[in-house]
Amino acid sequence: MAKLVGWREWVSLPALGVDRIKVKVDTGARTSALHAFKLTSILVDGEEWVEFDLHPLQNNTQVVVSCRAPVKEHRTVRDSGGHEETRVVIETTVGLGGDEWPIEMTLTDRENMGFRMLLGRTSIKNRFYVDPTQAFILTGPQNNDQDFAEE
Repeated sequence: MAKLVGWREWVSLPALGVDRIKVKVDTGARTSALHAFKLTSILVDGEEWVEFDLHPLQNNTQVVVSCRAPVKEHRTVRDSGGHEETRVVIETTVGLGGDEWPIEMTLTDRENMGFRMLLGRTSIKNRFYVDPTQAFILTGPQNNDQDFAEE
């Protein structure tokens, strides 16, 4: 049975070592997107992998998480402004509301965006309904840092 989520929530990305990151639940975005920088392509046993860093907390560049994941593909994505960009696509696990499941996610520079991560509609399909008038329905605001500014 699908659960109700707010338009923003906290999620974990356990395979990437991210305990919590604030996401915008974005039904307008097909694919999820994660803020990433210093992307480096490497070969692991003949397969393409990507190493990258991310700042999981908004407005905080002091906290850096270094990640590594296999590359699923490279995909051209059009952002909300109509600009096209070829992005690395990875598959990783996301955790929300006591559940964990695999999702596809593109890596891009979201440094100046309101959220470090978008949780797109294919990631929540048949799992969640979104109440656009509510925030943090499943996860609470967790505002013990400077990451709770109203967007």
